[in-house]
Amino acid sequence: MPDDPSPAVPPDVGDTDTDWRRVVDASTRWPVIAFVVSAVFWLVAGSLLALIASFKFQFPDWWTHQAWLTFGRIRPAHLNTMIYGWISMAGVGVSAWLWARLLKTKLRGQWMLLLSAALWNLGVLVGTVGILAGYSRAIEWVEMPYVAFALIVPAMLLVVVSFIQTLWERHAQHLYISVWYLGAAILWGPFLVIAILLPIYSGIPEATANWWYAHNILGLWITPPGLAAAYYFIPKVIGRPVHSYHLSYLGFWTLALFYNWAGVHHLVGGPAPQWVVTVSIVFSAMMIIPVIVVAVNHHLTVVGHFEKLKYSPTLRFVVFGAMSYTVVSLQGSLQSFRYWQEVTHFTHYTIAHSHLGVYAFATMIAFGAIYYILPRVTDWEWGSKRLVSLHFWTTGLGIGAYFTALTIGGVIQGFQLLDPDVAFLEIVDDTKPWLVVRSVSGTLMTVGHLVFAYLLAQIVMKSGERPEGPTYFHPVPEGTFAHVGGDGSRSVPASSTNPDAS
Repeated sequence: MPDDPSPAVPPDVGDTDTDWRRVVDASTRWPVIAFVVSAVFWLVAGSLLALIASFKFQFPDWWTHQAWLTFGRIRPAHLNTMIYGWISMAGVGVSAWLWARLLKTKLRGQWMLLLSAALWNLGVLVGTVGILAGYSRAIEWVEMPYVAFALIVPAMLLVVVSFIQTLWERHAQHLYISVWYLGAAILWGPFLVIAILLPIYSGIPEATANWWYAHNILGLWITPPGLAAAYYFIPKVIGRPVHSYHLSYLGFWTLALFYNWAGVHHLVGGPAPQWVVTVSIVFSAMMIIPVIVVAVNHHLTVVGHFEKLKYSPTLRFVVFGAMSYTVVSLQGSLQSFRYWQEVTHFTHYTIAHSHLGVYAFATMIAFGAIYYILPRVTDWEWGSKRLVSLHFWTTGLGIGAYFTALTIGGVIQGFQLLDPDVAFLEIVDDTKPWLVVRSVSGTLMTVGHLVFAYLLAQIVMKSGERPEGPTYFHPVPEGTFAHVGGDGSRSVPASSTNPDAS
């Protein structure tokens, strides 16, 4: 990347490079903690709902006499807590820290972000209870009643105001690619939610708007903070610039241009106008361009530094997520084609695909980002490298098995559904083993989430003895992270000589 022409040390925060980082980190402390802690609460709650829904495939008569525990309520409740509770709030928390760091200025409107977190939590709570109580709306990813969004939308707008105010008073003149991704998501997100809530849709236009929204809330609200974090943390941890400054902007603008059109490919074979579906398929295929650009940029940045994945929790989670982004995006382009939709539509293959995007990509990057950020905003370290390692392997292996099982099972299911000689009950029986793997994998991931929640509680409450030095998986050879802004260490006083201070 080119040198930032802005002053290395903002004039109002201190005399050294370390000083301004400590001041900026301190300004983000309570908003970041509020959003991250809230996000992890909803992660655990959503995971428990997911397990109930998953085990119902093995025990269909389980809890059937309680209406609020039926699959038709538990499944959308899980989906909405994960989208609006976990990954959205985690995204805002990570984005707030990145925004202030990249703009080299204290985060403005902290009270607005704290109010936003309160409204957001209340909205997700009301929405989840509403779904479980039977007040669900039959629009995927927008099942929560309107009253929940009446709280969430103002919360999103408060984030917009805070971010714009911080941008306006920034010290950095150059806006790096991560700022572009974060700024775009903050503007696109509220627009998407408001647009889908307008009472102007019915029938086929409502279905079209639904999939325009459901696809774009992933690609234009959840994806940009994930890519912004990958673009920031991968170079930051390994100590080298992004491979290509120009490729990074090509990836951003092609994402912005192509993704918005892609959602309606989910209605292949449906009653939507065929020209609308065809346009969506074309732009889904064109999404290969930003995906390959981002993949090349990330991979060539890490080349020569893969050994650092052995030590750094942040790098390991973020690289896992970045690789998953490549896979899920290429898979999405393939999935849009009519010939493949004939096989995979209405099968568990689609469930595997969506989890690869929201979990293997966005969630794993969020985990990695939080492992980097929390020591800097709390001035404390993670309590146990063994638990961090347990968190990685339970979630990594869990989502890997989940995706593999439902992908294979979904393809088999799709070909069987196309064969008139195969009885439907036979298809159901053949699907059962893959659903068992789904439940086991979900249990494994939930264990990881509980471990992560425990670690988060430790670092936020600063419990136990003060850990010394960065939390690495293994002892680090001298000089591995010996660069300014390296992985690990919390923000430290200016007098420290620790080269990892960042």
